Amino acid sequence: MGSIEDKCVLDKPEPFSLCLYFLIVFTVFILILFCNCTIIFIIVVQKSLHEPMYIFIAALLTNSVMFSIAVYPKLLVDILSKRQIITYYACLLQYVVYYCLGASEFLLLTAMSFDRYVSICKPLQYQSLMSKRRVTVMLILSWLWPLFQLTVAISGKVIINQRPCSFSLEGIFCDSALQLLLCKKLEELAVLDTLILVNVVVLPSLFILFTYIRILKISYRSSKEVRSKAAQTCLPHLLVLVNFSCLSSFDVIIGFFGSGYPKTLHLTVMLQIIIYQPLFNPIIYGLKMKEISKHVKMLIWGR
Repeated sequence: MGSIEDKCVLDKPEPFSLCLYFLIVFTVFILILFCNCTIIFIIVVQKSLHEPMYIFIAALLTNSVMFSIAVYPKLLVDILSKRQIITYYACLLQYVVYYCLGASEFLLLTAMSFDRYVSICKPLQYQSLMSKRRVTVMLILSWLWPLFQLTVAISGKVIINQRPCSFSLEGIFCDSALQLLLCKKLEELAVLDTLILVNVVVLPSLFILFTYIRILKISYRSSKEVRSKAAQTCLPHLLVLVNFSCLSSFDVIIGFFGSGYPKTLHLTVMLQIIIYQPLFNPIIYGLKMKEISKHVKMLIWGR
């Protein structure tokens, strides 16, 4: 297995049938890739969907694809292995990918809320405020800003030689529970983690709340057509935001308190994160976004 400094072991309950379990997980993985890539493909190919709202949706679904690629291949290997082992640095990499994409999702949802706010509340300024250059900057920042901050945090842990004190990491992949295994709990790193949380979650969430409150106020005072437009374009984003926020909150709380929660609850939340969330987004946008839904039907039924 190797020394405690080099490897962590992922404890998981034994399945009744490894072959059946592998087939189910592999099917889910392919389904996630198919659903997300189908919507991304439609947005890329259809010029009528080359608008900021749809570009942000494609970026959001790209995150789901990258997250699934980071988790599922290792999970499939674990199913067929007698012992579920992951190296410490591979675990750190999974941790960084997981939280970079999670933070990126919050920032992309923030960009989408700003797009909807400008479209509904400042329609005459939409072209100038949501120019191609600005949309590109938003996309780059949504991916690079979390990556930069988390890289700094992880580098700090590696530089001060923080190592796990336990052999076992309870879970399907390396998430916030990794923090519970570290030998040292340094206040400086705790402050840095808190700052990252504020930058990529708390402040974006407050901004999203502000924009949707403004959208609701404007919609309430406007015509039926404006209210209908707001409902059609904002409802899918709100559903995705609420769903993602709830899962993220549970993950952070369980990771923080760790042993105080039943293993079944922890496993349930993890399964929700790796199965439900990556499938929820493309289904919601595929069904609720009228333009995307139209092209999905044309792609499937040819009309």
